[in-house]
Amino acid sequence: MHSELAAITARIVERSRDTRAQYLQKINKAKGAHGGRARKHLSCGNFAHGIAACGPEQKTDLMADNAPNFGIISAYNEMLSAHQPYHDYPEFIQAAAQKYGASAQFAGGVPAMCDGVTQGRAGMELSLFSRDVIAMATAIALSHDMFDGALYLGVCDKIVPGLMIGALSFGHLPSVFVPAGPMTSGLPNNEKARVRQLFAQGKVGREELLEAESASYHSAGTCTFYGTANTNQMLMEIMGLQLPGSSFVNPGTALRSALTDSAVKSLAELSQSESPLALADIVDEKSLVNGMVGLMATGGSTNHAIHIMAIARAAGVIVDWQDLSDISALTPLLCRIYPNGVADVNHFHAAGGMTFLMSELLSAGLLHDDVNTIMGRGGLNDFTKEPFLSGESAEVQWKKGPGVSLDQDILRSTESPFNTHGGLNLLKGNIGRAVIKVSAVKEEHHNITAPALVFNSQEEFLNKFNRNELEQDFIAVLKFQGPKANGMPELHKLTPPLGVLQDKGFKVALVTDGRMSGASGKVPAAIHLTPEALDGGPIGLIRDGDIIELHADAGTLSLKVEEAELKQRIALAPDLRENDEGMGRELFTPMKSLVGSAETGATIFNWGS
Repeated sequence: MHSELAAITARIVERSRDTRAQYLQKINKAKGAHGGRARKHLSCGNFAHGIAACGPEQKTDLMADNAPNFGIISAYNEMLSAHQPYHDYPEFIQAAAQKYGASAQFAGGVPAMCDGVTQGRAGMELSLFSRDVIAMATAIALSHDMFDGALYLGVCDKIVPGLMIGALSFGHLPSVFVPAGPMTSGLPNNEKARVRQLFAQGKVGREELLEAESASYHSAGTCTFYGTANTNQMLMEIMGLQLPGSSFVNPGTALRSALTDSAVKSLAELSQSESPLALADIVDEKSLVNGMVGLMATGGSTNHAIHIMAIARAAGVIVDWQDLSDISALTPLLCRIYPNGVADVNHFHAAGGMTFLMSELLSAGLLHDDVNTIMGRGGLNDFTKEPFLSGESAEVQWKKGPGVSLDQDILRSTESPFNTHGGLNLLKGNIGRAVIKVSAVKEEHHNITAPALVFNSQEEFLNKFNRNELEQDFIAVLKFQGPKANGMPELHKLTPPLGVLQDKGFKVALVTDGRMSGASGKVPAAIHLTPEALDGGPIGLIRDGDIIELHADAGTLSLKVEEAELKQRIALAPDLRENDEGMGRELFTPMKSLVGSAETGATIFNWGS
């Protein structure tokens, strides 16, 4: 085991000693309360309601009290390409469960919104809070206490973290996450980005832009760039919660169906063993550290600087951005997937994918191998194998994965990485704490000193850009975009114009208490700044012309204004009442008063705060 990684893990264990003990006490109480099939504790009236709509054969099995019963929690909807494939999963899972001596019921659906559709719109202000709504919806679905295990069907940005937070409240249940896979490759991501920049410059029209976007996002499945959705899939696999090699198999293929069947089989084996392996037995300090290593090694989404914090706290584990930054410093960057390169996740999967990645990290001592997974208590060896269909039976068999990368431009060994560090750094200074993703930023742009231009909205920035009023060196300061102000929307509308200005030779960067997420690109962006402006953060005091130093390599973010001067200033907040009206935002206003900081997970569930 890498000595520095072991030391980071040890300090997380020590920091979390009390909160983890409290969590496990709750889980052990739940385990003890069941002492067998969950449904046997229900009264006859309760139980009759729970099986009233079942078919005769399923009723017989459930009343016999011998077959485990699984709850299916799904984020299916038709509008999200990544979740549309889940339409037929419940029926398929129920048939598979019966084959493996179990029963399954569709326990409940959870909401799933698409950040790609809501980008730059009022609906985006519901996005981050939707994660906690999903967690609560998961709890409601499982609250009937009819289940001996659960299957979680989700892929995209807030959905998987929300399912995880909800599932951890039922951590006494054996649990398996079931992916749906990415769409096949369409228009190359770098070409899509080129057309977006041309549109931002007015050089192509909306017709050309829509044609490019439609050629990129063209079918059922996850978007193929390495944003939050695909980072979610990496995270679930490297933490041992999805089957080995299952994350990036395309929908509608024979292997995809066989892997779903195997996921049900895995849950049946977990729940019917003499010592059932529950979710809480898998998700612990070591598996969470493994997830953070995977995030750094792949150049994953900055959204997980929020989500991993929230997931960890739901399991009684307290991690912070210093942990992430220190893990980044010792984890080599092994992947170049868009926006950190030109390849997409299908190319990554073909080059060796998760199998090669995990083999390399294990060999370098950068993953804890003494962990439980849905494959059992034998560590991560199974995750160095990849799935294949076995003959006419169409069953999955796992074979040893490739010993070398099949494309050095996409995936590399720990001996010849793209970079010696993971590229996600903590920034600290008199403005607060922020994270910056530099794996997609050229080295000459890592450090910038420039005057501030202050904005209170994306629209304000875009209007100035369209009037050609931003042709200069500057650091854009976008404030009052934190979770308490407006739900912390993603700010990707800024990416194309900032990229245009950088290409023109101007030194530009972004500082914000909002988010940029997994599609963070080539412009340096200090994001998730905490404390946020509405919480009294110094970002609210910055004025046009103030000099800001952003040094990604040194990990500093400084406002070059005398402290005495800052004490004289008053934060000038925009009228934030508009953020509480329209597109359902009024229903989420109470959450803004409960939400914690970005570094604690920007969640209303503030365990261990």
